[in-house]
Amino acid sequence: MNNTFDYSNSTALITGASSGIGAAMAEALAQRGCSIILSARDAAKLEARATQLRRAHNVDVDVVTGDLSQPHGALDLHAEIVRRGLTVDLLVNNAGFGLTGPFLSHALRDEEAQVQVNVTSLVALTHLFAPAMAERSRGGIINIASLAAFQPQFNSAVYAAGKSFVLLFSEALWLELAPRSVHVLAVCRDRLSQTSSSALVPSRRPRQFRRNGWYQRPCELSTRSRQCWCPGR
Repeated sequence: MNNTFDYSNSTALITGASSGIGAAMAEALAQRGCSIILSARDAAKLEARATQLRRAHNVDVDVVTGDLSQPHGALDLHAEIVRRGLTVDLLVNNAGFGLTGPFLSHALRDEEAQVQVNVTSLVALTHLFAPAMAERSRGGIINIASLAAFQPQFNSAVYAAGKSFVLLFSEALWLELAPRSVHVLAVCRDRLSQTSSSALVPSRRPRQFRRNGWYQRPCELSTRSRQCWCPGR
């Protein structure tokens, strides 16, 4: 499989793009000439981000708001992108959040919303956009997982279980889609703030899935993620 990727003739959809890793990924991809579709709930933040990217990098940037905590969120997002005639070559499933505290301390609706965003909507978006990539024999999917995927996590039981799903789902999908020239990468990160440290640690999994390095900021994580997904670019 060819590991190079032509960003200049591609469009990336980034969920959770209003801040943090999503915003950093948008910046890094726009620097390479990639057209961007920003998605999140906050339209004002997205429009401000889009304006900045257009001015700094002279790329096409579309804003599509959506709420992936709702059961219809992924379907609505996909439908709007199709309605606008946009093609997604790279899907970055970044949207997500984590509840902390004992499982029984949270309302069921909040735990269900966490699963909806972190797992169900991620699967839905992948299922909606991957077929066209496979048909074109070109595309990529980056799923933002977590170091929590590797073990149960006290006071974050649902979050850790969800990220474990994302990791295993991504690894299986990598095997399925590699023959169709669709790249898949799971990024296992710590919980980031703008100033906290984050690590990707080596595992005993096959070489294709090994992760290493230290990341202090979302921009550094986005850079290393892109290098792992597409060597040399």
